[in-house]
Amino acid sequence: MADKAIALCGAPFCLHGRDEDSGLDCIGLAEQCLIAARFDCDVPNGYSIRGGSEPAIAAFMAEAGFERFPPDSRLCEGDIILARPSPVQWHFLIRAGDGFVHAHAGLGKVVYSPGAAPWPIAAIFRLAED
Repeated sequence: MADKAIALCGAPFCLHGRDEDSGLDCIGLAEQCLIAARFDCDVPNGYSIRGGSEPAIAAFMAEAGFERFPPDSRLCEGDIILARPSPVQWHFLIRAGDGFVHAHAGLGKVVYSPGAAPWPIAAIFRLAED
């Protein structure tokens, strides 16, 4: 998943975007990484860029087969990180190398951010091992 995330850097940003050529949002980025990892799930669409709740996101992720870890847990390559850029917004990032890949609306593209997460981490999601 991390390799696919890195490969998607430079793809355009598009709210509700699910295609690397026409654009991705953070959920579309996560979906493309999951597809590359041969994991099939039905990701949500039609949501607002603001709003939602951490419990609802966590419930969806659990139903899709992810294990939730607390924000201070050790990060692993390919983890899906739920961050809080503002009090009214949630955002997914993919752990890759020593940083994070995410769909950056302000820059209009998928970017790699080295180092610490650019926003507070609310939860870490990792595919549950069978």
